[in-house]
Amino acid sequence: MIDTPTRRVVLGAGVFAAGSLLMVDGSMAQAPLAPTPECHDGEAATLPQTEGPFFKPSSPERIELLEEGMAGQPIELVGFVLTRACKPIAGALLDFWQADDKGRYDNYGFRLRGHQFSDAEGRYRLRSIVPGAYVGRTRHIHVKVQPRGGRVLTAQLYFPGEALNRTDGLFRKELLVRTAKNAGWLAGRFDFVVG
Repeated sequence: MIDTPTRRVVLGAGVFAAGSLLMVDGSMAQAPLAPTPECHDGEAATLPQTEGPFFKPSSPERIELLEEGMAGQPIELVGFVLTRACKPIAGALLDFWQADDKGRYDNYGFRLRGHQFSDAEGRYRLRSIVPGAYVGRTRHIHVKVQPRGGRVLTAQLYFPGEALNRTDGLFRKELLVRTAKNAGWLAGRFDFVVG
């Protein structure tokens, strides 16, 4: 059963158990989730941010950015794409790109870059690593979200508890991913509200 989604919700595991907020096939670890706060009509849209200098079009379609032997803390990030009336949006394009664990971007290939589409219930799932910080920037994952025929939302997702959050001029608390650890994985949750 899918509970009512909200923009950002704490997950209690690296991946999800039956009966949890978000069922994802191919889960790696199982643990219960914290209760989901209720979503209210008229939710504010997700805060847009700059694309930055490292976006590359034509990324491959995939949910798995992890590669064998890749260094870094594995993360599974999940959530919904929602309207401002809290209705899930099926078929929304989500394009993710990020730095590696040392804070470096692959500007020649498509390492740690990929796009996907939200499922029939508006859900997405991304498996990657926690990106490294680099000069002037705290850890973050870039994303573009576009409902079919709609406007593109460009944002950056941030991690709680990072010392550099205080000094990064682009950091916004509204874009914090909720996280929890389980079995060596970091579980993350962020719902995108577009409109």
